[in-house]
Amino acid sequence: MILPRNPAALPAFNPQAMNPNTCGNITPLLTRRDILSSLACGFGWLAFSGLTGRNAVAAEASPLAPKPVHFPARAKRVIFLCMRGGPSHVDTFDYKPKLNADNDKPGKRPGTKLLGSKWKFQQRGKGGLWISDLFPQLAAHADEMCLVRSMQTNLPAHPQAMVNLHTGNSQFVRPSLGAWTLYGLGTVNQNLPGFITIAPPSGFGGTQNYGSAFLPAIYQATRIGADNRSIANAHVRNIEGTLSPGAQRAELELIQTLNRESLRRDRYNPEIEGVIESYELAFKMQSQMPAVMDLAKETEATKKLYGITGGPADEMGRKCLLARKFIEAGVRFVEVSHGNWDQHFNLGTALENQCRGVDAPIAGLLTDLKNRGLLKDTLVVWSGEFGRTPHAQGGDGRDHNNKGFTLWMAGGGVKGGFSHGATDDYGYEAVDNKVQIHDLHATILALLGLDHEKLTFNYAGRDFRLTDVAGNVVKAIMA
Repeated sequence: MILPRNPAALPAFNPQAMNPNTCGNITPLLTRRDILSSLACGFGWLAFSGLTGRNAVAAEASPLAPKPVHFPARAKRVIFLCMRGGPSHVDTFDYKPKLNADNDKPGKRPGTKLLGSKWKFQQRGKGGLWISDLFPQLAAHADEMCLVRSMQTNLPAHPQAMVNLHTGNSQFVRPSLGAWTLYGLGTVNQNLPGFITIAPPSGFGGTQNYGSAFLPAIYQATRIGADNRSIANAHVRNIEGTLSPGAQRAELELIQTLNRESLRRDRYNPEIEGVIESYELAFKMQSQMPAVMDLAKETEATKKLYGITGGPADEMGRKCLLARKFIEAGVRFVEVSHGNWDQHFNLGTALENQCRGVDAPIAGLLTDLKNRGLLKDTLVVWSGEFGRTPHAQGGDGRDHNNKGFTLWMAGGGVKGGFSHGATDDYGYEAVDNKVQIHDLHATILALLGLDHEKLTFNYAGRDFRLTDVAGNVVKAIMA
């Protein structure tokens, strides 16, 4: 209440004369109710403002909060289908009629003979893409596929080439493509990891393929399953617990208090920062992760679409269905691994078996994404770490070939029914519109709205980026 400036003018204090709106014979200029109702649109607004401000600060503080892009994005998320071992491009997506015509003639490497493909190629879709009969169901999606037939990498050995495919560098430990993506964009679901890898190989570079290296640990992938175990039995162990949610929260708060005290003393400790965020995420995951991973409630029609029928495609079908469910739930980057595409011998049987195991699941994934309206802003990438030689190895096999191979993309702003680049007449080496791994990474980031030269992280006194000092965006494949 507002009082006169002259205290002498006040009457003697009389409690009985008091009421909410008067003080003796003195009428206040503003009552307490007037002040609260008029201040910042009212007392309720003060409470609302405090709550929203606190939420905004919390969202801003989270390293997984959504972040602005550098320019308009064509894709919002990525599903990377990694065919470890090096699929033979000349038997799948790179049609070489001259190779077939010159079958059994001397190869480029001394002492070798050319080996024509055992499988027929046909032109598919309106774009007329040449695709092998090894992929009858996937070929039906030719008009959604963008073939890059001029890929190259500098490394002919599996572990180094695989790490290079994922991180852009095989000589030093560097963050993976998925980690950089999550670091640059954040995620839209704070109750799930932003980066998930499904059944990654223990070899072929191991954890480097999905690690965060010097980026904060929260950006590394959450691993689900292993390459030598059925994905049907996979689960995330670190979100299981025997305590009630309240007791778990209390236990977590105690641990986090100790972690924050350690971080306060150290001032900078990325390992502790990563542990703090990982514990929080693990606690949140309990509310949603099990439901997303539960395939038992999926319809029989959905299971059949993905090839989940107990046959050779069952395992990959489960992985692809999980990938769709994860990205639909808000996960930013999902990698699905399948192998082993390393046919040094027994090419005729082994390659056919590998293709049969992924054809229906990947075709089903593209169909499902398209039906749900997700394919237009989900970038699907299919690739191995390198290709195979046009000449034979051991009569019915092909050796490693890092000078030329094929990958394909679909959705997420790439041209459908389109082929980019070419290898020579036999498929030995990329000769037209060559695409290196740094170019691939720069292009994927660009489709996500990220400038690969601006997406940097300061470490050890310098700014690092996924593409190091190289990389050109392949604009020709963009729709």
